[in-house]
Amino acid sequence: MDLIDRMKDIASRIPKQMEYTQTEEATKNAFIMPFISALGYDVFNPLEVIPEYTSDIGTKKGEKVDYAIKKDDEIIILVECKWSGADLHKQHASQLYRYFSVTSARFAILTNGIEYEFYSDIDETNKMDSKPFFVFNMLQFEDHHINELKKFTKSAFSLEDILTTASTLKYAGAIKKILEEELKNPSEAFVRFITNQVYDGRLTQPVIEQFTKIVKDARSQFINERINERLKTALSANQSEATAEEAAESEETDESSSERKGIETTQAETDGFNVVKAILREVVDVSRVTMRDTKSYCGILLDDNNRKPICRLRFNTSQKYLGVFSNKNEERVELDSIDDIFKYADRVKAVISEYEGNGKQTESARETGNG
Repeated sequence: MDLIDRMKDIASRIPKQMEYTQTEEATKNAFIMPFISALGYDVFNPLEVIPEYTSDIGTKKGEKVDYAIKKDDEIIILVECKWSGADLHKQHASQLYRYFSVTSARFAILTNGIEYEFYSDIDETNKMDSKPFFVFNMLQFEDHHINELKKFTKSAFSLEDILTTASTLKYAGAIKKILEEELKNPSEAFVRFITNQVYDGRLTQPVIEQFTKIVKDARSQFINERINERLKTALSANQSEATAEEAAESEETDESSSERKGIETTQAETDGFNVVKAILREVVDVSRVTMRDTKSYCGILLDDNNRKPICRLRFNTSQKYLGVFSNKNEERVELDSIDDIFKYADRVKAVISEYEGNGKQTESARETGNG
């Protein structure tokens, strides 16, 4: 099972178990231990995951952090747990701060079983940052969050790899939060910055108040326009695909019509067509097998559909060829006589299986969707 599937499995249980995780211990058992286990660490092996990790720190004797995760006999991650309803923004990770500086761990996690805040020492070496560089929410994660989380799994853990991206993650996340807040409720500083780009007059307080409303309106218009553009692009792409398919079909029809002018189907082609029908009689209703003669070849089709070629009789030269198909790719094989077509009976039948098999899969998918 992939990491994303393991996380989805844990996440699916959270709404059902929330009312039963009103304590820290219940939260650990229901959510946090499965999370650590999903990362590949054995929560039942004290050589790998140490519960209630204790280390005397200065005057602090016997203080504990909930879990210390080890790899290669080195502590790599410290985990401090709160109960599932705790607001992590209001929690002070005091144990993590103290333990961080006296262990080999370069990463610490503060969690309530739903949100996981990942900390490191990006700002000052050996001193845990006051803000997380990465936050993983069990109920609101996307693919790119899983990609970052994978770096903390036992099999993929690499201190250097994580540290190279931690700084970017931290500051990019902080910038996104600022932009989100400014777009929602633009500050005066933000309004002044924008106004300076478009307004040549003096920035008095009435002007700032006027532009605050303009900035908010422009923000709403900008977002709506981007959404509409995305929708139009998606609709246009769908329409283009439909138009292209219609054009291809129209082109095929036009080509077939023009090619048929002045064309006379030979007796050899008719005989070859009859041989193909005789071969296919075992696997399909031969009334569905049709022939379209062109200047270059005589095409044999399923359901009179140019997109379903069965084979091609290329009898217009002294050397006769049979065009046999696989995945709609044609291969020409030499024929000494019309009866030689029987040598390729299995390949001709296989083409029908390709078309009919795809059709059955599509029909089955539709039935599954409807069910």
